[in-house]
Amino acid sequence: MSKLKKSFLIVFLILLADQVFKIWIKTHMYLGEEFPVIGNWFLIHFVENNGMAFGFEFAGEYGKIFLSVFRIVAVTAIAWYLVKLVKKENVPMGFVVCVSMILAGAIGNIIDSAFYGLIFNESYGQVATLFPEEGGYSSFLHGKVVDMLYFPLISGHYPQWLPGIGGNEFLFFRPVFNIADSSITIGILSIILFYWKLFSHLDKKEEDKQAEEVTNEAGLKEEI
Repeated sequence: MSKLKKSFLIVFLILLADQVFKIWIKTHMYLGEEFPVIGNWFLIHFVENNGMAFGFEFAGEYGKIFLSVFRIVAVTAIAWYLVKLVKKENVPMGFVVCVSMILAGAIGNIIDSAFYGLIFNESYGQVATLFPEEGGYSSFLHGKVVDMLYFPLISGHYPQWLPGIGGNEFLFFRPVFNIADSSITIGILSIILFYWKLFSHLDKKEEDKQAEEVTNEAGLKEEI
């Protein structure tokens, strides 16, 4: 199987898992509902957000549109880079996997933003219906991203002597996220940890190849 086919398979499988899980959450849980998976430190906790990964948001209607358009542009750029990447013989498959994971995660959250407002009704106080007769809760590109993975590993209170936050509740890890967020995060962290030097190496290889082509072309003209 070629690198390109392996990359497409990785993207497809991550997207499939992400969307199946999100659709199950939307059609089986109401907003704010949760249940434990492993004790009190791994919960399925259903929330929705209008913005970026791990629940961060851009305020307002225009912020939502800007973020959705930015995601589409970013996904297009990543897909173009991935197709270009797999054509290089000296690129390790691990690096291709990392970029594929980032692409799959970005597409997964775009699907929520673009279509969930059209195909689901609200989850406030009820379990949402897929393709409700009355229509969805929002318009195209105004859907909310479904999050559900919650790891409140450590909880407690800050020491009283800390200025400003002394005595306040402390919780780690607070953000709720989804499979798409995880895929993006793992892909980026893996590149930083294992493949950061590869960028400069690939750029150098590309420059050497272009210089060689220019030299060969110049030599051919001289012979003519």
